[in-house]
Parts: sequence; structure tokens; C-alpha cells
Amino acid sequence: MTTATQPANNGVNTEALIGARGAFEQAPQAARFTFRSTCDWIEGTYSGNDINGYFGLGQDHERGKTFRIESDHPAVFAAADRGPTPPEIVLAALASCLTGGVAAVAQHRGIQLKSVRATVEGDIDVQGILGMDPEIRNGFSAVRVSFDIDADASKEDIAALVAQSQKRSAVFDIITNPTNVAVTVA
Repeated sequence: MTTATQPANNGVNTEALIGARGAFEQAPQAARFTFRSTCDWIEGTYSGNDINGYFGLGQDHERGKTFRIESDHPAVFAAADRGPTPPEIVLAALASCLTGGVAAVAQHRGIQLKSVRATVEGDIDVQGILGMDPEIRNGFSAVRVSFDIDADASKEDIAALVAQSQKRSAVFDIITNPTNVAVTVA
């Protein structure tokens, strides 16, 4: 492990995160969060997702701002290409989760980051989505994440940052493990 001569400043409050771990050990029910997104169809394959409220620490919370993610399909699918496709949003979520994890782990380990870039690619055969072949799945058949990290650390320490981030990533877990999903109509 790299020993820093001065504390790393990657903008992550690891003291608060460690404090939260201690608090959740005392009250594990407070660690149960429910995040929400509301999606409204606009037209064609174009939709808008609003993200704001969530439940956590035993109560509902509202953010100071509602975040919006718009989604569409590219022109090659006879759509207007007004936003990323839903699968691209999933790839962006994976990259963001892993990158945030790298920053948090680096901060905790005293490693100063200079730059972090994650490039994510996902392979999908649209014959599945179009119902052309029931043997072809609708989702990604493979996902690849490649990091380019410049930090005051050895290659081994950087690889350990990425490994720990992957181990703790919620989105990596969601993508790589089955999740119960219930779909209802009101």
C-alpha cells in the first residue's frame, strides 16, 4: 500500500462514511434506502425521468433539485435521437458508480488522484429486442470497463482501488446479480 506524505484530497468525506458505518451497525434498519425515479413518456421512444425523493435513515427525503434524465433511441431505429438509450444510461450508471468508488477508496487509503476515466462498452444484439430470435437475450451479452487512472500510487495500488470499488459498487452488483423486479399496472 502507498504511504502518502500528505493527506489525499479527492473530495470524498471518508470520515463521514466511516461514521455512517458505525451508526448503521447500531441501527441497521436506518441503512435501508429506497430510491425513486418517475418516467413520463413524451412521444415516440422519447421519455423523461425525474429523480428526486428517496427514503432513508427511517424517513422520506427531498433533494434541493430534481434531476432529469431524458432517453430516446438513435436515428437508425427511426427515432429522433434526443437522448441516450436506456442501455447507455445503465452503462453510464456503472461507470459513475465505479468511478465514485475509486475516489472514495483512494481517499480512504491516502492516495491522491490526478485523473480517472472509465470507458464502458456493452454488446447487445437487437434481434432479441425486436423479437426476431427468442434465443437472443434483450440485454447486454457482455460489458467491458476500462480505467485510465493517474494517481500518486503504484500500478498494484491502483488495481487494488479498482478491485475494491468493484467489490462495493451497487450498480456492478445490480448488473451482475439477479434482482427481483415487480412490474404492475395501476
